[in-house]
Amino acid sequence: MPKRIIFLLFVFLNLNKFSSQVTNRILFIFDDSYSMYAPWNSNIKIEVAKKVMGEFLDSLKTMPNLELALRCYGHTTFFKPDRNCKDTKLEVPFDNAKTNAEKMKQRIKKLEPMGTTPIAFSLGECVADFTPKSNVRNIVILITDGIEECGGNPCQVSIDLQKKGIFIRPFVIGIGLDVKFADVFGCMGKFYDVSNEANFKDVLNLVLTEAINQTTVQVDLLDILKKPTETDVNMTFYEAGTNNIKYNYLHTINHRGNSDTLVLNPNIKYDLVVHTLPISEKKEISIIKGKHNIIKVDAPQGFLKLELEGTTDRYFPTTIVRKAGDSKTLNVQDFGKTDKYIVGKYDLEILTLPRIKISNVEIKQSTTNTIKVPASGAVSFTKLGTGYGSVYLDDGQNLTWVCNLNSTLQNEVIYLQPGKYKAVFRYEFAKESIKTTERNFIVNTGSALKVNLN
Repeated sequence: MPKRIIFLLFVFLNLNKFSSQVTNRILFIFDDSYSMYAPWNSNIKIEVAKKVMGEFLDSLKTMPNLELALRCYGHTTFFKPDRNCKDTKLEVPFDNAKTNAEKMKQRIKKLEPMGTTPIAFSLGECVADFTPKSNVRNIVILITDGIEECGGNPCQVSIDLQKKGIFIRPFVIGIGLDVKFADVFGCMGKFYDVSNEANFKDVLNLVLTEAINQTTVQVDLLDILKKPTETDVNMTFYEAGTNNIKYNYLHTINHRGNSDTLVLNPNIKYDLVVHTLPISEKKEISIIKGKHNIIKVDAPQGFLKLELEGTTDRYFPTTIVRKAGDSKTLNVQDFGKTDKYIVGKYDLEILTLPRIKISNVEIKQSTTNTIKVPASGAVSFTKLGTGYGSVYLDDGQNLTWVCNLNSTLQNEVIYLQPGKYKAVFRYEFAKESIKTTERNFIVNTGSALKVNLN
């Protein structure tokens, strides 16, 4: 099974000793198994991890009410010929961040990957690292480049410790994981993804913010039944009453079927714009500190699909979509494409020649309304010289203007909807109206037709 760098964040909370002056104790469990020699982005995994961890630890030195400790595994015994599945050790016991950040940084610099990956055993051993102390929140960040290799069950360890009241639901952060890895680690707790070296430190900061502040947000996009099933749409958080963008996220529902959790600054109010068609908004949102905040936004959506009947290999018209009765353009949608809209009625102006207008097209929740129009035919107009003319729709009683011919071209192709037409043309050099040429022609779906204006 391929290996990836994984971050597992377990939040241990003393439920009976909580106050505004709580001390946050973070134990880093650092993977130094042999597989950390594998290449990753610009270097090997161990060197990338040392660099980013060093920078991250430097940023923690001045943080108040914070204690740090370091446990490592896979760093004392070479993995061949036999695995040492108890190869884990507390390298730097707890002390304040100002003192321990540098100690941990220097110890990590000296590590050389050697052994195996005993995740479950290390998690179990870390319980003893948190010496008894009142008014603390205990946090474990496990950094590993692979899954359990010693037959242990990290999920069961997590469940057992939760039953004993040692910690609440864990947080899980993974780098470059596909769905099967999310499931493997998801049983331990909440899952986050780190995709590459560039956002390594960003994810550590995100985890730290959530672990310490415990202020989280999820946005539930509600369907017509007020259920949070809508997703895959961009969301922009503005500082309330301004155009100052604070966050921009593409909404997703995580592998557990819930709206994904975000970490926002709780010290300001927000205006939220959900970029549905048309947009959905919520103003003056307050984030309550120390809680999991749920923001509910009505965003029931369905689909509009535009299709051409008949064959064409070149001409695909576009369509102006407006809210019913509104002259403002909401979207420009091409044929052959399906777009999502808020439930309601819309007016379509299809930019064929001649134009087709369809009013009150209804979009219903989670269903697709398919609009079909005939494919246009290609009409080739040939002339001996330049001149002036137009094309008209001819219903036998009235001529309805469709378009003008290009006065600078001797040959041009115009795509027209099926129907009866009349072309009217006069050469530029002909200065008498009597020399006007008329041509009647019929266009069929997907046809190719030549009209000689000589």
